[in-house]
Amino acid sequence: MIMDALEAGPATLAQLVEVTGLARPTVHRLASALVHHRFLTRDVRGRYVIGSRLAELASAAGDDRLVSAAGPILLKLRDATGESSQLFRRQGEARVCVASAERPIGLRDSIPVGTQLSMKAGSAAQVLLAWEDHERLVDGLQGARFTPTVLAGVRRRGWGESLGEREAGVASVSAPVRGPSGRVIAAVSISGPIERLTRQPGRKFAGVVVAAAHQLTELVRMSPDGDHGLKDEPPAKR
Repeated sequence: MIMDALEAGPATLAQLVEVTGLARPTVHRLASALVHHRFLTRDVRGRYVIGSRLAELASAAGDDRLVSAAGPILLKLRDATGESSQLFRRQGEARVCVASAERPIGLRDSIPVGTQLSMKAGSAAQVLLAWEDHERLVDGLQGARFTPTVLAGVRRRGWGESLGEREAGVASVSAPVRGPSGRVIAAVSISGPIERLTRQPGRKFAGVVVAAAHQLTELVRMSPDGDHGLKDEPPAKR
């Protein structure tokens, strides 16, 4: 009943009590549980609104479309940089590689499709966390190998980089893929040995990685089903 009531837009606790006909303590208990599981959240005025969890569940159904659009872009990115490229999505407390294009020869950072990696380290984790709401940002930073200052830099530049955060000797550069609402739904990355990417991989590769992420963003937005259930999400916080 609470979710149904919020389809029309944000509502205060008193409004939810009035619409549902439930006792105030009951509504408060149910709403608090829904906030805990991210089915609801609170806006800047303290009103209840639909949360990100529904979008995440809907996004899972749209993975095939995102992955199919990503394939050719990751191949071009690999060929342009000479490094392995990947597409990551967040699933709970992990990030999952949902598409990749491996470097065909030589030393490479192999991340097979389906690999689950930590949200506490790596440039893709930085990108997937940087634009989250304050509460999830604080939670995500606990135990992370990057700092709030690093994430502020990611938001300012529009890309992230890492040197040995996830694995010693490995560098990476990542940029966000956004849905029609502007919400970050994935991260495009390249990764490889620091010896090739250098100790300033962003300076060398950020432009081409960001361009690939923008291209995938445009394809997602052009697709009739490309919103992945995100069209009603609030704009991303910048």
